[in-house]
Amino acid sequence: MADKLKFVLALLLVAAGIAGFYLLSEQVLVLRVLAVLAGVGAAVAVAWFTEAGQRFAVFVRETVVESKKVVWPSRKETVQMTGVVFAFVVAMALFLWLTDKSLEWVLYDLVLNWK
Repeated sequence: MADKLKFVLALLLVAAGIAGFYLLSEQVLVLRVLAVLAGVGAAVAVAWFTEAGQRFAVFVRETVVESKKVVWPSRKETVQMTGVVFAFVVAMALFLWLTDKSLEWVLYDLVLNWK
């Protein structure tokens, strides 16, 4: 029940930040944006201490550990694969253009006799 109350409080803090944005309509935009950011920041701080917030923190830590295990391609491999993708895109564009023009010729010139 305490977690639900914390989530409700977090939602109210976000709503308060958004309300502050509109209530401060006479102020400079920076102050209005800071009101929203303060509301969101306070909501995140409250939500952080819930059970779901703690599970999310563990998930983020595990994600960082897993991302450090990724083997990234070298610059040469990246350039080569970009060239392959570019060549494939050009080949597909040519194929689709030829198909379109062929169907246009068959339908308009041969079937319908439109010139």
